[in-house]
Amino acid sequence: MKWNNIQYVYMLGIGGIGMSALARYFNSLGKKVYGYDKTPSPLTEQLINENIIVNYNDEINEIKNAVGHISNKNELLVIYTPAVPKNSKQYNYFIENNYHLFKRAEILGKITEGYYTIAVAGTHGKTTTSTIITHIVNQAGIKCNAFLGGISINYNTNVILNNQAQMIIVEADEYDKSFLKLYPDLCIVTSLDADHLDIYGSIETMKKTYHEFVSQIKNNGKLITKKSNNFNFKSILYYGDNNADYYAYDIRINNGKYIYNIHYPNGHIKDIVLGLPGIHNIENSLAACAIAHQLNISDEIIKSALESFNGVKRRFEKILENNNIIYIDDYAHHPAEIEACINSLKNLYPAKKLTVIFQPHLYTRTRDFMKEFAHSLSLADEIILLDIYPARELPIEGINSEELLKMIPHNRKKIYDKNELIEKIDPAEIEVLLTMGAGDIDRLVEPLKTKLLNRVNA
Repeated sequence: MKWNNIQYVYMLGIGGIGMSALARYFNSLGKKVYGYDKTPSPLTEQLINENIIVNYNDEINEIKNAVGHISNKNELLVIYTPAVPKNSKQYNYFIENNYHLFKRAEILGKITEGYYTIAVAGTHGKTTTSTIITHIVNQAGIKCNAFLGGISINYNTNVILNNQAQMIIVEADEYDKSFLKLYPDLCIVTSLDADHLDIYGSIETMKKTYHEFVSQIKNNGKLITKKSNNFNFKSILYYGDNNADYYAYDIRINNGKYIYNIHYPNGHIKDIVLGLPGIHNIENSLAACAIAHQLNISDEIIKSALESFNGVKRRFEKILENNNIIYIDDYAHHPAEIEACINSLKNLYPAKKLTVIFQPHLYTRTRDFMKEFAHSLSLADEIILLDIYPARELPIEGINSEELLKMIPHNRKKIYDKNELIEKIDPAEIEVLLTMGAGDIDRLVEPLKTKLLNRVNA
């Protein structure tokens, strides 16, 4: 397909965070963008407000109504996400009528060609780290494009576009080996905890694929990572202790915020007040600082940007905070992420009871990490489980939230149906609330906030 011929774009799974960013990109270029998604969401509603046409019925007529008038197939770009099931009527229509379908990762790789590319990979922290970098770069006055895996609170979008940009910041997603479509100039690899074993089969295969990705860094490019990741590539190292090129020290908490210093090979940045809570986000800021120095951004700008960074929606997002209740919502769906969130909240509010509501994501992930989930969740003072969010998967016999609940070594634990949670939860019992999950638990955030506020105002 010749890139310049494209006049129309049709996207299967347009409501996904990565797909919606591509939709906005093509819309900004003046292309007519259409798409299908299974259910309405705040993201699809925003796309519709931006004159992108979205349908929610997996029917062939929806395609014909949208792009049936196009006689030249070379004018239509069809993009799909691997999350779209292979029995989708719309997906199969395009296959059967000999359209060339492109995965989201292929298109993102194509877009990055010709740009100085900064890619952020790793099983945790990609979205927050790439968004911090974007904010620092923006504060430095450097024109850039950015494709983010979440909604930046500072900019209220998941894509930053500038037609004068020569730099692009992207997340390098390991799911479906998508990141092998990228050839970055600067690259971060955060962590290599086992994940997506339904794709890789084993952590060894996953790590091997990461090594393949790192080998694609351009000549004279740089890798920023942790020593424990063991890449055979000359790297700038960051971590939370003084065995790295970049590390944080003198970490303290004041008024619910982390204050700390960053040491780097040629100096220090002192008394940083991180605008984003969570001890794990100090590590993310170290990686972002290392990238900023590679771009010759000053310490003063880095410090100011870290303080003014407001975070990413659903990444340790503060929904409510007053003298009676603190409510945090997070995208955490891996045991290591859950543990980091819980520990951060216990550090910030050590005298308060922590209630966790968790919606497991995927049957395969729940099966592969059942013991690890049980351990991480047990760190909370009270646990409420919702049913597993299946996403693209069919049920697996014996894998459900009831089995996970049994494995959690805790007395204060229960399961609620998603539809009864708001009615059953008792605000009088809540001091610190943490909701977590990568499914549709985000639909419960506003109703929970309303119920908690009603208690406060009663």
